[in-house]
Amino acid sequence: MPRGLWKGAISFGLVNVPVELVTGEKRGSKGSASLHFTMLDKRDMAPVGYQRINKASGKEVPWKEVVKGYEYEDERYVVLSDEDFRRANVQASKTVEIVAFVDAAEIPVPHFSTPYYLVPGKRGEKAYALLRDTIAKSGKAGIATFVIRARQHLAALMPQDDALLLMTLRYADELREAKELDIPSAKVSAKELELARKLVEDMTGKWEPEKYHDTYREDILARVKEKVKAGQTEEITAPEKGEARPKAEVIDLMAALKKSISASSSRPKARTRRRRAA
Repeated sequence: MPRGLWKGAISFGLVNVPVELVTGEKRGSKGSASLHFTMLDKRDMAPVGYQRINKASGKEVPWKEVVKGYEYEDERYVVLSDEDFRRANVQASKTVEIVAFVDAAEIPVPHFSTPYYLVPGKRGEKAYALLRDTIAKSGKAGIATFVIRARQHLAALMPQDDALLLMTLRYADELREAKELDIPSAKVSAKELELARKLVEDMTGKWEPEKYHDTYREDILARVKEKVKAGQTEEITAPEKGEARPKAEVIDLMAALKKSISASSSRPKARTRRRRAA
């Protein structure tokens, strides 16, 4: 099992369920890891490091001498240690407190953020299963708060197979509303809607997440191999003159829809893949 971030409890009315918090994301896994680049000085290809500089003396500060400070007045600070963060609210620092239940379908997608799992602790298996199964049968999500990395998070507690998923939620004031955007109105015809609906139907299939992967990462690695093979390891590639670049243009919507439907109908669905933006 992956290493837990902390051990604590789910607070559910007067019931406390001992749990361990585990991250729900895989970082650094083969095939899906982010590419790591080393910053270099282009004059001699030497790695460029990052330094923590004391702004008063101009000297580098070792990590062991770095502390967290809160500026309570202009240029005056109070130092806070990990113990201070814990003492600020001992219970909150190791508790997932359910404050309400809502219909899971009512939570707007933009609010969802980062996944975590809660694993039952010793002697907490039955209470864990009871809470999980109750939420699953109700179709609701438990709205909870918990603290991690010195910040309180809002979260949705939901069943995921045999586990309880704790999905952090963005607070309302962290999100921009769509009505703030200046989106011009446009009318579409019934024929355009019908063609677009047909295209959606042609492209519809089952959700199979294992089919999708970061193809742009593969393209970058292929480009790296290409430069190594050509002996251009230290050459800075300049943009090609007259290189075609994507640009916005006015299109014939009906013609584009018909062409898309034709292409979609002739392409096996199994070959469809997602390309992530750079």
